[in-house]
Amino acid sequence: MDRYGLICRSFYENPDVTQRELASILNLSLGTVNKLLGDCLEEAFLMTDMDTGKYLLTEQGLKYLEQFKVDGAVITAAGFGSRFVPLTFETPKGLLEVFGERMIERQIKQLHEAGITDITIIVGYLKEKFEYLIDKYQVKLLYNPEYATKNNLATIYHARELFRGRNMYLLVSDNWIRNNMYHKYECGAWYSSVYMDGETSEWCLSSNKKGRITSVQVGGHDSWVMYGPAFLSRDFSNQLIPLIEEAYHQPGTEQWYWEQVVVDHIKELDFSMNCQPADQVYEFENLEELRLFDPKYQNHSDNAAMQLVAHVFNVKEEAIHNIRCLKSGMTNQSFLFELDGKHYICRIPGPGTEFLINRKEEEAVYKAVTPLGITEHILYFDGKTGYKIAQYYEGARNADAKNPQEMAACMEMLRKLHHSGVTVPHTFRIRERIDFYEKICRGHEEMLFEDYPAVRARMNELMDRLDTLERPCCLSHIDSVADNFLFLPDDSLRLIDWEYAGMCDPLIDIAMCSIYSYYSQEELDHLLEEYLQHAPSDEERFVTYAYAALGGFLWALWAVFKSMEGREFGDYTIVMYRYAKNYYRKIVSEDLLKL
Repeated sequence: MDRYGLICRSFYENPDVTQRELASILNLSLGTVNKLLGDCLEEAFLMTDMDTGKYLLTEQGLKYLEQFKVDGAVITAAGFGSRFVPLTFETPKGLLEVFGERMIERQIKQLHEAGITDITIIVGYLKEKFEYLIDKYQVKLLYNPEYATKNNLATIYHARELFRGRNMYLLVSDNWIRNNMYHKYECGAWYSSVYMDGETSEWCLSSNKKGRITSVQVGGHDSWVMYGPAFLSRDFSNQLIPLIEEAYHQPGTEQWYWEQVVVDHIKELDFSMNCQPADQVYEFENLEELRLFDPKYQNHSDNAAMQLVAHVFNVKEEAIHNIRCLKSGMTNQSFLFELDGKHYICRIPGPGTEFLINRKEEEAVYKAVTPLGITEHILYFDGKTGYKIAQYYEGARNADAKNPQEMAACMEMLRKLHHSGVTVPHTFRIRERIDFYEKICRGHEEMLFEDYPAVRARMNELMDRLDTLERPCCLSHIDSVADNFLFLPDDSLRLIDWEYAGMCDPLIDIAMCSIYSYYSQEELDHLLEEYLQHAPSDEERFVTYAYAALGGFLWALWAVFKSMEGREFGDYTIVMYRYAKNYYRKIVSEDLLKL
């Protein structure tokens, strides 16, 4: 930190500041402050008023300050905020209100008060929610395309040109800053620091007598920690940006924080602690902390899911605790919560799912299979919205698709379902589903699949042949992925998530289970024999292979549609499309079409 610059800035902001106040502001001894004041007088940065004896900032001092003028600010706001579910299912974390004011807006206004108006917000998750800030505060938005798969090292990499050659604040949208800590001039690169008593998992700092950070370690006790905003001077950024670029392109850094780059090169970088008083900077770690800080969130979160849970259980929102995000599925979002010592899951349908899934049909399936005792215990289901609240089974685990004994148990459950005689009014028609997804993907499937027309014709051939067979029709799960089979601590088994279930050929469940598990053809054959409890006939092999091909084709189209919505699932699209082609070839090579 440039101490002469800090002295000049102090008199620029408050001409009446005293030596003792300076010592407190700059966290320096009174003797050091007096020495600096003397130096500034010699450099003609300050002069003494002959009448009052006060120090005055000179034109030379103002000129000296110009090198430290802040050019702008970058606010990162791309992440999901999983520890704030269910609020962040609807609203990005930075747009949550604290005492009636959105956290990101509070920081923008504080920056404006300091004369900083060149502000760029890095967006990703629910990026459209931030668009109004362009009109309200004349900010700019920059999209981070990797927000869902990488940590904030990638965020800073994509924003790196905003820092190059400039003095810039780096803020996090979900920080709450009590008193304005921003300035027109900053005299060296720093990271906001607060003191934490006791054990902490934060990044703990060591520094020399001048406040320069000398080392950082994750976790410690009774320590100053990295906490809140940072300031990157142009000199600091010119050193940092090449290091950011190098780290970004290294394998294995996808989940790095940008601060890790600083830590790895801390001896080369002049980076100081900007020590803040207690209760000045807040980084809410989870919804529980926010509820303690702002009483509004205890009973009036204005969140549909929280209000629903409170209504279903006839409690106030404050009774709902230990809220945690569960891994988001391909279609829905879910969160875990605790109430009266018991744990439950609330499922929230993902955006657009009402267009894809008939929730009334799903509700009918749950009602039909409840007497079988094979599904999760449902406490609430809304056939209009698809909201579902179910018991959470402590210690339960998903079936292992590579474990033969576990898959044998799963096949036994499917046989129980298929032979139960339970029926529902609706049918799962794979031709209708393929036609539907093709229609909503029109114009995109050819772009992704060069040979789509030829493969589509082969799928038609399989469906036409299936239509000629007099096959059994029973209630089938359709989404029989291994993850939907739950082994409870007592080794009993449950089959969950019946969104696609309907009347269909039972062998579709064997085919779907196989392709969802990325099985080879040999593994599919083994699973089919396990299910049938005998060697399959040629017809049974054809039907299973045909549904494996058609299922792959269907889910490839589904993934295309999801990508149009901005959701990506890695190589899932390619794997499913390969199943469509490979199982068709298998059927042809074994003359199974001619049965």
